[in-house]
Amino acid sequence: MKRVTIFGREGCGYCRRAKELCEIKELDFKYIDINVEGISKADLEKTVGKPVDTVPQIFIGAEHVGGYTEFAALINAR
Repeated sequence: MKRVTIFGREGCGYCRRAKELCEIKELDFKYIDINVEGISKADLEKTVGKPVDTVPQIFIGAEHVGGYTEFAALINAR
């Protein structure tokens, strides 16, 4: 599987769960805290390609998967 990239923020329970799922499944992942990196929702919308209301926003390689629920369903189906 290609590298998983998680855009999240501190204090987000779903962001934490996404990181934990990657660790449990031993996936190669990178976590990017949007607040620490100075990434705005507008910046994230450009990356995702549609309006973004929540984090995490998760990619596998260059493909946008969605949020935690979509990511967990995809990973657990494998």
